[in-house]
Order: sequence, then C-alpha cells, then structure tokens
Amino acid sequence: MALVLVFGSFLCSVVLTALVRRWAIGVDFVARPRNDRYHRTIIPMGGGIAITATIVLFMLSSIAVVHLGAAGRLGQSISIHTQGFIDKTPQLVIVVLSIAALFAMGLADDRKRLGPYGKLAVQFVVAIVAAVFADIRVELFIPSKIVTTALSVLWIVFLINAFNFLDNMDGLSAGIAWIVTVVLLLTAVQSGQVFVGAMALLLLGTLAGYLVFNFPPASIFMGDAGSLVIGFVVALLSLRTTYYHSEGGTSLYAVFLPLVVMAVPLYDFLSVSFLRIRQGKSPLVGDTQHFSHRLQRRGLSDKQTVLTLYLATIGTSIGGLLLHKADALGAILIFAQTVIILTIIAIFEATGKTNEQQ
Repeated sequence: MALVLVFGSFLCSVVLTALVRRWAIGVDFVARPRNDRYHRTIIPMGGGIAITATIVLFMLSSIAVVHLGAAGRLGQSISIHTQGFIDKTPQLVIVVLSIAALFAMGLADDRKRLGPYGKLAVQFVVAIVAAVFADIRVELFIPSKIVTTALSVLWIVFLINAFNFLDNMDGLSAGIAWIVTVVLLLTAVQSGQVFVGAMALLLLGTLAGYLVFNFPPASIFMGDAGSLVIGFVVALLSLRTTYYHSEGGTSLYAVFLPLVVMAVPLYDFLSVSFLRIRQGKSPLVGDTQHFSHRLQRRGLSDKQTVLTLYLATIGTSIGGLLLHKADALGAILIFAQTVIILTIIAIFEATGKTNEQQ
C-alpha cells in the first residue's frame, strides 16, 4: 500500500505539473526576471497548483475510501486502522482547509504581490487553527497546553516561511523538503505511526513528481502557492512525529531531531533575515541575498549550489537520525557536527570576490 501511495502521488504530481505548465504558458502566468530574483528567463508559474492539488486529492480520496467502507477491500493492513482514521477525520478536514487557505493566499500573491504582513497574519491564523483544532502541536514534556500550543504556532509559522525563503533557486525548497521528509518518515516508521508515515509518503511522491520539472534547470516554479503548503506539511509532520519513547530506551535528545535535520533551512532563514535587518530592510521582502545566491556568486552553478545544500542537509540529517540512541556526549558531537557543517557553508559563501549587495 505504501508503494501505491508514493508512486500514485508521484504520477499524479508529474501529470498535473505538466498540464499546469502548459496552461500557465497559455494564460501568461509566468515569472519574469526582476532585480530581486535570480532567474534571467521567463519561467511558467503554477507548480504550487499541482503540488497542492495532488496532496489534497489524495487526502480527500483517502477520507472517502474509508468512510465508504472500501478500506477492507484494500487489505487487512489498511482495514485495521479504519476506526483510527475515522476518529481523525475532523482533524484531517481541518488540515485540508488549512492547506487550502495557504494555497489560496499563495496563489493570490503569485498573481498579484500581496503585502508581507497581511500574509504573515493569515499564516498565524492558519497555524492557530491547526494547533488548536487539529492538535498539531508539540508536547516537549510541558504540562501547559497553552505553552505547547504557542510554541507549535511559532514553529509552524517559522517553517512555512523557512521553506518559502528556500524557494529562491531551482529545486532547492522541494529538494530539501524531500530530504527532511525522508528522515521524518523513517522516524515515524520506527515509532509505528501509520498516519504520519502515510502523510510523509504522500509528500515524498508529490515532491518527487514536481522535481522532475523543477530540478535545475527548472521549467516551472511553484511560487508561494507551493512553498507555503510544503512548509506547513513539513511542520505538521515534524510536530506529529513521536521522537521519544520512555519505555523503548530512546534517548531524550531525540526530541531535538527536527532542529538538527532542518538546520539548513533555519540557517538560511536566520542569516538572510539578519542581513536584511542590518541593511534597514524588512526581513519579509524578497531579494537575492539568500545563502544559495551567496554561494552562486562564488562561482558555483545552479546545479552545484543546489547539490551542495542537498549534501549539507543529508549531513545534518544523518546526525539527527542518530540522536535517538545518543548519550550526552553523542548528542554534543551531533550538535557540533551540525554547527560545523553550517560553518563550512558560512566560510565558503563569505570567501572570495563578490558583487553581493552591500
């Protein structure tokens, strides 16, 4: 069933992305070169339509299959989880509506640029609804639900914007999201979390299908309609995955896995925000000061830059996967390795001649 889900979503994403790309060209829904963007050719937009449509289609189809009583015909491994799926249906509906809200706002921004603070307000509303009504929140051994809800809302908004920031070069946001999702899938499988695992498989297939067209050189962009949705789904997976099992001998340090695995997106978000604030600019207004652009200005091609950041993410992810068995010394070494990987990138991007904005 897992293979059906991942390959089905992959094929659906490929077909929809191809169709959307042709449609976008016909209606002139394209990204034209601008001073605050790195691309220098006209590229069709609308990849986010294919990404969101695939995710929502499969989620709604799953809900329909279970509620129409067809789960039993798909096999015993599915039918034994039917009641649990039915119980979670209200939460899934809220997730679908949250995705739809972010997609609608993102698509509006892709068509006609919206103000950053209005977008941020919508993101907070979506995050609050998801945390409160869909129980997408972290526990972290904190007894106060108010505190855990507030932390979860901040994390959701943070990741939505982190992956939106990453959508600044061909294949970057979708590729790093794919790597991160693999790690979250492995962790969910280890914890026996069927529903989180299924959602991760759905996202993996969807992103892989989109990357067929978006890996450098890209022939379509996802826009905010895609990056906001990807950030939200990754946040959902990271908050709903169980990292620590007191009865299973899991290390308590495993709860830091999301921070380690997503060190690269977090570094980009924080570094570019710092640069913009230092220059007296809003951190939410786009430019070409992302770390991918800074690496490119050191002579790397688009493909080399993206692959470098893929490898950096894989490097931090390997360390994150080991946290569940790490003692205090092991955890310190994993955190140190993560910092070293980011420091290497920082040194590399700050070395040599540059025409970067001052």
